[in-house]
Amino acid sequence: MSSTWLLLTNATVVDGAGNAPVLNASLLVKDSRIADVGTHVSRDMIPTGDPFEEIDATGKTVMPGLIDAHCHMTYGESRSEEEIDLYTSPELRTLKAAFNAQKVLRSGVTSISQPGGSYYIGVGLREAIKDRMVQGPRMTSAGRYISTSNGLTDWYPDSVGVPEGSIGIVHNTLDPMIDEIRHQVKNGVDLIKLADSPFGDFQSFTDDEMKAMADLTHQLGKKITIHARGSSEVRAAVNAGMDWIMHGNIMDDETVSALADSGTPLVPTLLLLANEAEWGELVGAPVDLRDGMKRLLDRTGDALHRARAAGVKLVLGTDSGFSVTPYGVWHARELELLMTYAGLTSLEAIQAGTSNAALMVGLEGEVGEVRPGCIADLLVVDGDPVADITVLQRREAIETVIQSGKVVVFDEEMLARSWPHERGLGYSTIDLTYEVVHGLGDPTDPQRVADADESAHDLPDHPDEAPDLVSAITRRERSAREF
Repeated sequence: MSSTWLLLTNATVVDGAGNAPVLNASLLVKDSRIADVGTHVSRDMIPTGDPFEEIDATGKTVMPGLIDAHCHMTYGESRSEEEIDLYTSPELRTLKAAFNAQKVLRSGVTSISQPGGSYYIGVGLREAIKDRMVQGPRMTSAGRYISTSNGLTDWYPDSVGVPEGSIGIVHNTLDPMIDEIRHQVKNGVDLIKLADSPFGDFQSFTDDEMKAMADLTHQLGKKITIHARGSSEVRAAVNAGMDWIMHGNIMDDETVSALADSGTPLVPTLLLLANEAEWGELVGAPVDLRDGMKRLLDRTGDALHRARAAGVKLVLGTDSGFSVTPYGVWHARELELLMTYAGLTSLEAIQAGTSNAALMVGLEGEVGEVRPGCIADLLVVDGDPVADITVLQRREAIETVIQSGKVVVFDEEMLARSWPHERGLGYSTIDLTYEVVHGLGDPTDPQRVADADESAHDLPDHPDEAPDLVSAITRRERSAREF
C-alpha cells in the first residue's frame, strides 16, 4: 500500500525545541509523521507513484502546532460562574463544546488539555475528535475539579450546595476524595484536577491529602495537577508529586527552589489575568476585579522571573473559555505574556507552547517538535514569530494548519459565529434607588464604591490579606445594596 506524502518547501523551520531556526529548509511528511527535515529534503525523496501534496512555504515559517495546557471547552465563553455551572443543559453544552473546538484548532492550537469541566463532556469530546467525528485539537481531559469548602470551586452558599453541573465537586475529608478519583478514572479521564484556595492566601488541602491523591492517581496510571496560586500550596504540591502545577502566582525562594529541583513544570496561565486587567474596562468588568487582577499579575511577574532563572520549565496555558478569554482568539497571546512576565526569549516562549506542553497531552516526545518521527501537527505562518511573537495572534497569519499530516480545511463562515451558553436572568446592572431616580450622584462611581467598603476588592494588595471567594462575593453584593 502506498503512503501519502506532504512536502513543505523553502521555509524557515522553528523546531519547538528551542534551537535556532533553520533557513531555506524543507519538511517531508509521510502519512501522519514527519519523515525528514532540512535543507537536503527534496521531492526526489518521495517514491514514484505515491500521492503527494506540495506547499510552497517560501518566506513563511513552519513550526509545531501550539499546545494549550489549560483550555476549558465546557465553559462556553461565560460571563459569570452561574453560566458555567447552572445554565444550558449538558446535551447542549456538549454540542457547544464541539462547535468551539473548531475555533481553537483554527487559531493554530493543535492540542489541548482540559483541566476540569462540567460532567464528562471533555472525555466525550476527546473521543469524538480522535474518531474524526468532530473537528478540533487532539485533547486530554480531567473531570470535575476536586476541591474543599475552602477551595476554588465551592462557589455557592451551603443552603444551595454544589450543583450537579458545577465544574467542581466538594469534599472535606480524604475518603470521598479518594472515591471521586476512582470514579473519574472509571469514566475515562486522563488526569485529575485539584483546586486549592482561590487566590493563594492559604492552603486548602492538607499535605497528606495531596500526597494520598497523587499516589492513588499514579497507581491508576493517570496524571494529576492542581490549581495552586500561593507559595504554601505550590510547595505542598511539589512534595506530593503532582505532575504539573497551575498558576504559581506567589512563590517564595524556597518554593521556587523546590519547584526547580523537582523538575515539575509550571503552567502560569497569565491570559485571564492580563485580559481582565488590561481590557476588562472595554467589556464592563468591575473596577475592583480589574485592579485585583493587575496586582496579582504584577506579583506573578516577580515569581516567574525567579522561577525562570532557577530553571523551572514553563508551559503555555490560557484559561480559555471565559467571556474575556474566548475560544480561538487569544491563545497565542500567552506566549507574549510569558516573555513580558517571565522574561522568556521568543524561542523559549515558543518552546513553552510546543514541546514543553507535550506532557499535558500525553504525547511527550511525539508532538510539539519538528523532527523526524514526530506527529505532523504543524503550522505554516506568514511571518516570523521569533522576531515578533505577536504574529501568532493574527488569525490571517496562520495560513495553514496541519494535523496528523493532513491540511485542515475550515468553514470560515461558520467559525465567525458565536454560540455562548444561556445567560442568567438580569433585571438591571444597579439598584433603582431614590438617589438614582432623582439624580443624587452617580451610583457606579468607582470612588463611591471604594469609600463605601474599602475591602470590597476581589483580590488583595497583600497576599496575607486575601479574602476567600465567598467573602469577596458577599462584600461586593453588600456594597451594591448600600448605594
